[in-house]
Amino acid sequence: MINPKISIITVTYNAEKVLAKTLDSIRKQEYNNIESIIVDGASNDRTVDIIKEYSDVVTKWISEPDKGLYDAMNKGLDMATGDYVWFLNAGDTITKKDILSYFFNQEFVMRDIYYGDTIIVDENGNKIGGRRLKPKNEISWKSFKWGMLVCHQSVLVKRTIAPRYNLDYKIAADYEWVLESFKRARYIKGTHHFISSFLRGGLSQKNIIRANIERFKIMKQYYGFFIALWYNFLMIFRFLYTVIKLRRI
Repeated sequence: MINPKISIITVTYNAEKVLAKTLDSIRKQEYNNIESIIVDGASNDRTVDIIKEYSDVVTKWISEPDKGLYDAMNKGLDMATGDYVWFLNAGDTITKKDILSYFFNQEFVMRDIYYGDTIIVDENGNKIGGRRLKPKNEISWKSFKWGMLVCHQSVLVKRTIAPRYNLDYKIAADYEWVLESFKRARYIKGTHHFISSFLRGGLSQKNIIRANIERFKIMKQYYGFFIALWYNFLMIFRFLYTVIKLRRI
């Protein structure tokens, strides 16, 4: 049995309506070695007040202007002191109160990555469903030719191998971050448990065309031009097939 320190990093900006549910889910964890970090982008609502109200949960926090979401995530990496980093943004929640115990109570060595499945929820916390893209078997960095198989909300990465977010990408930097993390990892453990939920309506959903362009550039860098082109074609075909199928129902 091992008991590594987990740095849970939460990025916020004017998140007064959703932050409490995230912090509540951290508070409920049946695990005693958690560092909760809040990186706030100088919110002008009650976000900072809520952070102060959860002083029993939040280990450290800052509130200052940043250059965007991924810049704030890099600040969180700089603040983290845990053995693992876990990004859980405002509105996201941990779905299982014993998930960390599940990962670590049975372990005698620390893996490089632990990951699981993700539930999508709406603004009221209602479950919309599971992620359409999710792995059936153990995955490696090569598996991400099919896209974002695992959300960053459901990935715990050993801090010593965790990359910084590439600020050249404005929408898909989380895809590259997860891909690069898996590429650096040697020992990976997955579970089909739903370990987190994320709030529908992220950057990539609001800017789908730019997200796809950035994803293609990232895939080209990691897999080569022709492989990136082929798998993007397959993903577009799969998307169109799904749309046509739904219209027939």
